[in-house]
Amino acid sequence: MITIKDIAFRLNISVSTVSRALRNHPDISVETKRKVIKMAKELDYHPNAIAQSLKRNRSNLIGVIVPQVKHDFFATVMSGIADVAYNAGYAVMIFQSNENYEREVFNVNAVMAQRAAGILVSISKSTEKFDHFLQLIEKDIPIVFFDRGSDQIPVSQVVVDDYDGAYKLVTHLIKTGYRRIAHLAGPQYLSIAKTRFQGYIDALKDAGLPFDQSLIVYGGLNEEDGLTGFERLMQQCHPSPDAIFAITDPVAYGVFQRLKENRYRIPDDIALAGFSDNNIASLLDPPLTTVRQPTYNIGKEAMNVLHQLINQKERIYKLNKVVLKTELIIRESTIGKTKD
Repeated sequence: MITIKDIAFRLNISVSTVSRALRNHPDISVETKRKVIKMAKELDYHPNAIAQSLKRNRSNLIGVIVPQVKHDFFATVMSGIADVAYNAGYAVMIFQSNENYEREVFNVNAVMAQRAAGILVSISKSTEKFDHFLQLIEKDIPIVFFDRGSDQIPVSQVVVDDYDGAYKLVTHLIKTGYRRIAHLAGPQYLSIAKTRFQGYIDALKDAGLPFDQSLIVYGGLNEEDGLTGFERLMQQCHPSPDAIFAITDPVAYGVFQRLKENRYRIPDDIALAGFSDNNIASLLDPPLTTVRQPTYNIGKEAMNVLHQLINQKERIYKLNKVVLKTELIIRESTIGKTKD
């Protein structure tokens, strides 16, 4: 591998002169810079990223940890992250926790080992302890949570208004005429699950409808959780619900499959709604009512916030939330029939 020593030897100048010339230092003459750059091109010189990161005690890498890469939501968020990172001169490493706390800790350690300039994290559904994130703060590695965060850690977060999205969705169901509205909720300690659940509760309360614990099933965030959650719901809930609000679109897809298998008519027998507006939501028959999140902008904003933190000379770690608005998307899965 060609190094700056090789360039210095060919030009018969010092290594420090080559280094400063490549960094466009003002003390180096224009002619010397021209010769150094020309020789670097001739020798096909490329800076050693590892050596540079050791010298600066950080690289130009951004670590991104997501629960699962298979979802449209996280794929689109990562697109927003990557676009901003590229324009700012960063490379992006993507890690998947697979909704597993131990794997998330492993990923954080891997990011630290790479001397990353900063890290973006959407925490796993099984994360209840946060020592691994406190380690990042102790090592002065900037961190930003996106989508899923924790108020127990004094860092910046970029999230959507989950509460308002859930409240508007459940209010829509109530105004359409549904009264027994079930909720397939997520893990009780996960931030997005707690805020969406509270939106559901408050919408019922403000409409004067009673809260019925038999209409609640706690579970995960994937399609299989919709499959099993629907079965549990129908076993414990009598009479049956006339509408189901699923915490995510993937959970709604699982419910949708079970409704079709059991010959329920959507929405005539049971209405169905999700949260996210993933690509497949509009392709279902009937299309799914859901809450649209500004997914790409979540990634862009999270990376912008991280870039600002990286460039601060003295970082102050404190809880700071950037909250983006959602949009209610009403489709035929909740409005195919006028309720009594």
